[in-house]
Amino acid sequence: MSHSGPAEAVGIQQLGLTQGMVVQELGWDEDVDDDFRQAVMEIIDSDLLEESTDSVDAVLLWLREDDGDVMDLLIDSLTDLSQSGFLWVLTPKIGRPGQVAQSDLAEGVLAAGLCLTTSASVSKDWSAHRVVRPKASRR
Repeated sequence: MSHSGPAEAVGIQQLGLTQGMVVQELGWDEDVDDDFRQAVMEIIDSDLLEESTDSVDAVLLWLREDDGDVMDLLIDSLTDLSQSGFLWVLTPKIGRPGQVAQSDLAEGVLAAGLCLTTSASVSKDWSAHRVVRPKASRR
């Protein structure tokens, strides 16, 4: 039984995840949205990986205000990400504990040499922000 509302279900569909994808999860803590995590695992038909020995198709990075330097965390998130892969940065929504200022996220993405492409609401408390390598470096 899912506790997500229709808006969140649409948000999860916007993530571009499909069955068979290998997805790594970074920054997990007790405050993450378990319904969202379960929905992602159902879509990819697999568990989320904490560590990978191979390249991954996507990374979910849970990011809170006090987790550290945004740029450093983004660069670390790329370690196992395939050249064509993408990163979803999950941040607490405005007004929630640990909220990351949009300007801090945008600055960190830019400083890491990445591109912020889209955002989606994926649960009651979390938003997801798609981050990719610039097109020139994805070849």
